[in-house]
Amino acid sequence: MPKDNDDPRDASRSSGSPNREIGRRDFVKIVGGTSVAITTGVLAGVPPAAEGEDNPPRGKLVGPAAVLISLKINGQIHKLTVEPRVTLIDALRNHLDMTGAKKVCDRATCGACTVQINGKAVYSCTVLAIDSRYENADIRTIEGLAPEGQLHPISAAFVANDAQQCGFCTSGFVMATKSYLDANSHPTIEEAQQWLGGGNICRCGTYRGLRRAVVVAGGGSVSVEGAD
Repeated sequence: MPKDNDDPRDASRSSGSPNREIGRRDFVKIVGGTSVAITTGVLAGVPPAAEGEDNPPRGKLVGPAAVLISLKINGQIHKLTVEPRVTLIDALRNHLDMTGAKKVCDRATCGACTVQINGKAVYSCTVLAIDSRYENADIRTIEGLAPEGQLHPISAAFVANDAQQCGFCTSGFVMATKSYLDANSHPTIEEAQQWLGGGNICRCGTYRGLRRAVVVAGGGSVSVEGAD
């Protein structure tokens, strides 16, 4: 006999009776376990089993398939097969072995992945490769600035003015500087300082050298004192 303060439902659960009432806790466990099983199957690409099918096929991907695209990069057409979600930086680095642009923050903040599209500096981590496939999208990376084995004047100015340390941000700064000098070919040190205030980040803090490099690459000259 259950005690006066016992819940009869507890007694029915412990009795093992097949007709016992399902408590709220048991119901949550059953529903939760079923949801996890279904979700796991979907994420793994396993379709629901057909009626009478004990072993459903495994390994089938869920979602858009990879597609063939053509990208015009540094004056050449490159064909590659990528999923629609692949960004331009990942396509460059992982599919075309163009590793000049660096994937650092992957959040459109640091500028290390900067490339040019139609002459405009853009973060390649924010652009889908599939959206860059149109023929009017002329993509230029740092590999295409100068012939192999040579330095572009901007890159040479960076070297001459110690505008790099670890190097992760350098290619992004060079590409951004190219777009800047295309619009403002002879910046002053003050203009270079203002321009460097946004868009690209140097975690090593070589902004003094960067300012000098931008001015020198534009054909100007600065004194050591003027670069402070």
